[in-house]
Amino acid sequence: MAVHAHPDDESSKGAGTMARYADEGADVLVVTCTGGERGDILNPSLLHDPEVLADLPARRRLEMAAAASALGVRQTWLGFVDSGLPEGDPLPPLPEGCFALTPLTETVPALVALIREFRPQVLLTYDENGGYPHPDHIMTHVVSMAAVEAAADPEQYPELGAAWDVAKVYYHVSFRRSQMKAVHEALVARGLESPFGSWLEDWDDHDGRAATARVDVAGYYPQRDAALRAHATQIDPDGFFFAVPRDVEAEIWPWEEFELVRSTIPPTRPDGEPEEDLFEGIRTPVEVAP
Repeated sequence: MAVHAHPDDESSKGAGTMARYADEGADVLVVTCTGGERGDILNPSLLHDPEVLADLPARRRLEMAAAASALGVRQTWLGFVDSGLPEGDPLPPLPEGCFALTPLTETVPALVALIREFRPQVLLTYDENGGYPHPDHIMTHVVSMAAVEAAADPEQYPELGAAWDVAKVYYHVSFRRSQMKAVHEALVARGLESPFGSWLEDWDDHDGRAATARVDVAGYYPQRDAALRAHATQIDPDGFFFAVPRDVEAEIWPWEEFELVRSTIPPTRPDGEPEEDLFEGIRTPVEVAP
């Protein structure tokens, strides 16, 4: 189960991992907390499209369905309303009734019900800062972690089904400096333009979150890219997400990274050695006869 704030988040964070596990036979469910109703149109070619402007929420639901199909996963809506990204100094108040202001007494049981119904062994979500400080991403973290704990407790929300303890919870670790630096240097060495030069100039030398798991997804770039393009109102097909040639990406940084933050499974790797499979310790590796 991957819990995300808005439609399109699932395609920019962990999409290759979900596509890989779905292809390998896992049942993968994306939970989208909001409908993305307040998202801006980020694709220049659709800024003035009358069909898009007529009903953006409906368009985003169609895009989400297409992205889920591209990844080979299931998807459901948690049912809350996009908070938007406030801008200004001072920041304006969040809109009444939005996800970030909805009481946890409403949001947490909604996710508890899905966890107990779906019974995931692995759950993916955001860190305490939301990956980046969007109010819906931060609230997704809060709701995810509270729901995991509540779902495991039979005394909480007994009316929502039998308790279920998620075996492993991971945070997405996206856009680390080490990743950007490695890809940037590879592009420059090949005489190609890098989209990361200005980022690295403004970035300190620290990676931030520690990646404790690396999943090789180089074989699933087509599914990931198709899912990104499915979110046509949010993703510019000529923009940042497609700036790095896929052969360079596969050679230099073929992984999606995660941080294990909660586990009922004893450690399977020596300290400092990243997992290569989010299901390590849960499923028994297939033994190949000599």
